[in-house]
Amino acid sequence: MSDSRTPPGPSASGAPVLAGVDGSAHGLRALEWALGAARTLGAPLIVAHVRPEALRRGAARTASADADAPLPDPVLDAARAVVEERGPTVPVRYTSLDGPVTDALPAAARSCRLLVTGARGRGGFASLLLGSTSRSLAATAPCPLVVVPHEARTAVPGTEAGAGRILLGLHPEETPDEVVEFAFEAARLRGVPLEAVTVLRLPPVPAALLVAPVPVLQVPAPLPEEDESELMLRETEREQEARLRPFAERWPEVELRPVVAPGDAAGRLVDGSRDAALLVVGRHHRHRFGSLLIGSVAHAVLHHAECPVAVVPPVAEA
Repeated sequence: MSDSRTPPGPSASGAPVLAGVDGSAHGLRALEWALGAARTLGAPLIVAHVRPEALRRGAARTASADADAPLPDPVLDAARAVVEERGPTVPVRYTSLDGPVTDALPAAARSCRLLVTGARGRGGFASLLLGSTSRSLAATAPCPLVVVPHEARTAVPGTEAGAGRILLGLHPEETPDEVVEFAFEAARLRGVPLEAVTVLRLPPVPAALLVAPVPVLQVPAPLPEEDESELMLRETEREQEARLRPFAERWPEVELRPVVAPGDAAGRLVDGSRDAALLVVGRHHRHRFGSLLIGSVAHAVLHHAECPVAVVPPVAEA
């Protein structure tokens, strides 16, 4: 089942934004974010619902009297009401999909600019921060996936121009170009700063005094050496600057805020997400047996970030 409506206003062009809805409050929250993103991008919006087997059978029985009538989908009807209440300014199409969600949505997203979902759907435990569907899509979506956090997290997602900032988790040697490009373009379109965060773990500080079992045998501290931690930070700053330089030259209008800090990457990004509009991370890695995985940082921020998280796949996997 699908239908299409083009609201008044300038027509959109290019690849669409796909919003996956399931009738939950989390899905409608993601739909509102997707609608704002489509406006910002000037892109069409596709609202998709993957119908469970019971709904498909019930709809088929209801429509059996009229073989030519489309099967009813109350979840899409509710989504349409939300979109129309917001007054869409981009073309919007509604479509019902069949099959497993983790197969149907990636298939529908192959030609899309973004796939947007809620952090958790109708099923599962209310205490979970991330549902199994969103976790699976983060590893398999053929385009950038944006997961919108549910209301249990304090930050309010926003797509309005000038709202918040874009936060990029950057490993100078490992983060693919397409992840950095996505973050710069998101900052340009929204007219907000881009904060590129590189975090490194520093070696433990050696003890100033080695204590022997007997006090009289205490060994004096060695003569102070050059601070290795400071050297590592400065070297990482140089690596980050070199990595970002060509992108900063391509997007000179974007205010770049480079950050290099010691500590835990996931924790630093989650803390920064509290006042960010969007957190961008890359999808790592491919398992040695060929299955797709997401890296530990992406996994952690999907569970705990307080703003929408964009997981960008490498071009080779997209």
